[in-house]
Amino acid sequence: MTLRIGNASGFYGDRFDALREMLTGGELDVLTGDYLAELTMLILGRDRLKDPAAGYARTFLRQLEDCLGLAHERGVRIVTNAGGLNPAGLAGAVRQLADRLGIPVRVAHVEGDDLTAAHPGSLAAHAYLGGFGIAECLRAGADIVVTGRVTDAALVTGPAAAHFGWPAREYDRLAGAVVAGHVLECGTQATGGNYAFFAEAGAGAGAGAGAGAGRDVRRPGFPLAELHEDGSCVITKHPGTGGFVDVGTVTAQLLYETGGARYAGPDVTARLDSVRLSQDGPDRVRIEGVRGEAPPPTLKVGRNRLGGFRNEVVFVLTGLDIEAKAALVRDQMADALAKSPPSGVRWELVRTDRPDADTEETASALLRLVVRDRDQETVGRALSAAAVELALASYPGFHVLAPPGKGAPYGVFEDVYVPQGEVPHVAVLHDGRRIPVPPAQDTLVLQDPPEPPLPEPYPAGGPTRRAPLGLVAGARSGDKGGNANVGVWARSDEAWRWLAHALTADTFRRLLPETAELTVTRHILPNLRAVNFTVEGVLGEGVAAQHRFDPQAKALGEWLRSRHLDIPEALL
Repeated sequence: MTLRIGNASGFYGDRFDALREMLTGGELDVLTGDYLAELTMLILGRDRLKDPAAGYARTFLRQLEDCLGLAHERGVRIVTNAGGLNPAGLAGAVRQLADRLGIPVRVAHVEGDDLTAAHPGSLAAHAYLGGFGIAECLRAGADIVVTGRVTDAALVTGPAAAHFGWPAREYDRLAGAVVAGHVLECGTQATGGNYAFFAEAGAGAGAGAGAGAGRDVRRPGFPLAELHEDGSCVITKHPGTGGFVDVGTVTAQLLYETGGARYAGPDVTARLDSVRLSQDGPDRVRIEGVRGEAPPPTLKVGRNRLGGFRNEVVFVLTGLDIEAKAALVRDQMADALAKSPPSGVRWELVRTDRPDADTEETASALLRLVVRDRDQETVGRALSAAAVELALASYPGFHVLAPPGKGAPYGVFEDVYVPQGEVPHVAVLHDGRRIPVPPAQDTLVLQDPPEPPLPEPYPAGGPTRRAPLGLVAGARSGDKGGNANVGVWARSDEAWRWLAHALTADTFRRLLPETAELTVTRHILPNLRAVNFTVEGVLGEGVAAQHRFDPQAKALGEWLRSRHLDIPEALL
């Protein structure tokens, strides 16, 4: 008995046509859509300030208008967290849409995650719920289930628990579904999107054992999982769609936005160190052996609040004397910054210029000034005016990328934890009945397991060459609040023997100087031939605060891969 669950959205703004593509591309039982992220909750919170009836992903309604009849005709159930801050509102809007289209569908929703009233000063504060509310809705016959803030993997664990009849203590099976859900949640990141070795795939050189060599990665298809009753699954995609699925693409997504071996959720803690991957044919990767443990006694609550106001000026420096030009601007702006000092001031010189460049753009560097303060006036017009007044009185070739503004609000994300029993998880069925979903019966306080043994070191003494790490390792990185993770994996056992000993936390800090003064923790996942680094505080107060150039750390892993080490020539 197999349950086929697909994904049609990895974020709010993903490919609009994906819902139709997944419904028409092959067999499915359930289609999920993940629309929520830390930043999305802030955006929806601001929408709700303007309109109390808003707060959900409106894109989903437009997609559903085009595809609701198709889903009904094919018997595909839809489960989505597009409800955001207002799942009841979206469920009502879906019912109105179905009535207008004359399509008889049963719509249910899950609520209880909204804890904003208990967190004064928050624009939105929402607990991450598990999948058993979704399961209740599906068991009662819902065709469409709308949720608010559930864990991304809950969109898969809920349908799996309902379909297979898993009780709450089936931890190994639930953990298998969590792993499948984590692979699916970001859509095409599992099928060749954002993949470290994309150039090999596109050029036909392959992308690892069993890969579909030469697959077109310009428009990857969305992934699906064939789930089995024992919790194992196969990750694949519809026939004829772009991209590819191999052990590398699945490994990359497993490492995305995770940390140590224990991957905790409201229903179960999945042991990532137990995951076994194998190529099961073209575009098919089998996941098995996943072990689960009781979940933690607390639920994560994501709190979004307005942190203050932010302004930015980007000065363009062209040609010769770049450093001197940058120094002059900083000196000239010093008085304006001193008159009413912002609480945060950051200068960054980005050397995009080249010597003897054949275009003006490639002869230019960028000097970014970013200021933050609780008071909009402090970072507003007066500061902008000081930058504009330099137009005829500063370095030769003075201009800026865009006119300075008045300062815009920015958000701050924080996570806190509350006991599971304090969150009123409720399944609201299509007939209006409200079914309370009890918290986990057993819990286990989360702690890191003992570090596993490293493989035998790669033989020393052979010739080495100074080369980029990315020639022998892939990486994927992402954000969790103010922290970032960078997962790095090897594509062969021999490369793993070298990587596990060469890429320590100290080496990581040396290769990425921005992290030198931060806490960097390395987690070892031998089954995945991977090390996963957590970098605390590198993103400041989270993505909405735009603390650094890459505020979600999406490219932190690619920066690491570009750095040079002494690598054994036999691995190159």
